[in-house]
Amino acid sequence: MTDPFTAPLEYAPRSVWNRECTACGACCSAPDIAALEKPLGVPCVHLDQGCLCRIYSSRPQVCRNYDPDWVCGEVAPIPTLEGRVHRFLEIYGLQDELLENRFRS
Repeated sequence: MTDPFTAPLEYAPRSVWNRECTACGACCSAPDIAALEKPLGVPCVHLDQGCLCRIYSSRPQVCRNYDPDWVCGEVAPIPTLEGRVHRFLEIYGLQDELLENRFRS
């Protein structure tokens, strides 16, 4: 099993010291979360201004299953939530899907 904090070869190596959630909000904003009817690229309605989950103790299983990994080290240092979401979507190749979804809306 590979270390989830080891970045793929095409990315710069990340620190192995920070393996906890940084509360950057990217994982609660970038992906779509069907269990919460949250669309791609839109911050979750349960995310507060400080990027903390207001329903953390009762969050859906899909949220409970998410563990911090190398992507967190890639996006957390970006100063704005919008920038972190953009980078998250870029890493996963979802920026075109986001544009398509916005175009359809």
